[in-house]
Amino acid sequence: MPRLLHVAGLALVPVLLIAGCNSSTTGTDDTNDRSDTSASQGPIKIGGVVSKTTASGYGKADTDLGAKARFMMANDEGGVNGREIDYIGSEDDFQDPGRTITAVRKLVQQDKVFAVVPVSTVTIGGSADFLNTNKTPYIGWGTLPAFCDKPYGYGYNGCLVPSPGGTVSTSWPGQLASVLGGGEGRTVALLAQDNDAGKFGLRTYQQAFPGAGFTISYGKATVPGTAVPTDWSPWVGEIMSSNNGKAPDVVVSIMQTPGNIGLFAALKRAGFQGVLSDATDYDPSLLKQAAARETLQDVQVFVQNMPFESTLPEMARFKEYIAKAKGEPVTEWNQSMMVGWNSADLFLAIAKQAGPNLTVDAFQTAAANFRDTYALVGDRKFPEGRKESFGCAAMVQLKGEAYTITSPYKCFPTVPFS
Repeated sequence: MPRLLHVAGLALVPVLLIAGCNSSTTGTDDTNDRSDTSASQGPIKIGGVVSKTTASGYGKADTDLGAKARFMMANDEGGVNGREIDYIGSEDDFQDPGRTITAVRKLVQQDKVFAVVPVSTVTIGGSADFLNTNKTPYIGWGTLPAFCDKPYGYGYNGCLVPSPGGTVSTSWPGQLASVLGGGEGRTVALLAQDNDAGKFGLRTYQQAFPGAGFTISYGKATVPGTAVPTDWSPWVGEIMSSNNGKAPDVVVSIMQTPGNIGLFAALKRAGFQGVLSDATDYDPSLLKQAAARETLQDVQVFVQNMPFESTLPEMARFKEYIAKAKGEPVTEWNQSMMVGWNSADLFLAIAKQAGPNLTVDAFQTAAANFRDTYALVGDRKFPEGRKESFGCAAMVQLKGEAYTITSPYKCFPTVPFS
């Protein structure tokens, strides 16, 4: 059996809120041409790099658990083209650029992994250069430029960081339109933090929402990025009169949970009767916090993976193997588990298509024209996924002490991004 690391933890990764790219030393001074190297006829060695530990205490350790579970399921089903996956676990880079390159170098040069899966760290930038130079495939959630237009980098749901001339998904506004019965004639206010990620997110959604028929009545990235405001009245006042003196139909927060809770509570106190939406508050841990649970009631949360409330057999298998990999019953599910699982699943799907003689060249050839549909992610396709998102998502809503699916998981078209 492959070596597997036992990991646990809880972490949520905000959608499109970490689009900035942290750089580090590229470390491309000694490279290896791996283009024709094989994973041998024995086990296929895979390792990942994950920010399990961070200075804020908000780590992503369960990404490792998700990958472990998916590779375990693959081995139980006979491996990939009859070959077992030797998952050696994920290195903890502590979300530090220097440690990221050290971890990546270890995996490639010392451990001799065939691919780095999963990758879940915002400090992958310079290390991605090393991976591409050393012809090492790597897979993660495509929220960073390292997964976009790079020959060996793959986002399991495509590239979520559009560049001018590319495209942007209409999945968030499309899902809101589904909930509302259409976006035409509806107004939306967008609010983000005053930092690079917030400004980028605002710019992205200012172009996406009109594509689904919405009219943007308000769009600003002016919330301080260093501390959550205690007084939200300046923003609430502007939002409540932004629709020709009236409140908009929808308020979308492009912020993380603390900002969302502060803004939504203030809007409710001001009498806002429309729809509130964000992309980060699908988190079972919030249900244990009375104030958060009350504030987030009825908020429409945009989710880029199949919701855990799904009754599909693929979700049942996910839950079965997460518990099996952890070695104990699991009652709380989180985004990090899904990031690890889906990263591993994409690797397995491409490797299967590449055939039993798995070389880097064979993997790259298979990936170059890859097409499939996987229930927990939706439609997957490359090379399109190097430049655009696959555009699949669901909408969930907190009702009482449980989340419910308000719009099922489905895929949406993209629109030009400038």
